[in-house]
Amino acid sequence: MKFVSCTLFIFLSIGCKNTVNEHVDYTSIPPINPDSTVNMIVEIPAGTTAKYEMSKTTHQLVMDSIDNLPRYINYLGYPGNYGMIPNTLLAENMGGDGDPLDILLLGPSAKRGSIHKVSVIGVLELLDNRNQDDKLIAIDPESQWKAVEDASDLDSLYPGTKTIISTFFESYKGKGKMQLKGWADKRRAKEVLLKSLISK
Repeated sequence: MKFVSCTLFIFLSIGCKNTVNEHVDYTSIPPINPDSTVNMIVEIPAGTTAKYEMSKTTHQLVMDSIDNLPRYINYLGYPGNYGMIPNTLLAENMGGDGDPLDILLLGPSAKRGSIHKVSVIGVLELLDNRNQDDKLIAIDPESQWKAVEDASDLDSLYPGTKTIISTFFESYKGKGKMQLKGWADKRRAKEVLLKSLISK
């Protein structure tokens, strides 16, 4: 009986760590703040492999599935907190993938479903099945990363970071699935963001 109770406790504890707040209206969150920071919603915490994403119908975070089975990426954990920018869209008729704009927040693992005010420093330009699938790269302006003002600063301040991120996104879906176009600076990242904003 003790074993069963202990097992149940562990199961519930693990489940609680991955619980997503079902009552947050993510559609009410503006993409850009008055101070020029960007709001991002964490879908996949750094270091994890469970594939969560924003549902296009309920606007809540749900675990993706393949053949009715929970989806996990078959690679190393994400090299940062992966998520999306609310009220954005990479429109298919403009070469995008039809999903909200993706963003990777560098730094320690953050809670799934949490909302962060971040500074965009650049963009990793990618193609997924010939569709634009860019990943904005961001830092927490109040963290140890605050000295990074542009993606180019990573080369001197955090050597190897860009290589790690590039390798991950080129490889996490399997060999040859993602095409890396290259890195672009903060100015280009802002262009991508403004182009993806949903007008209300």
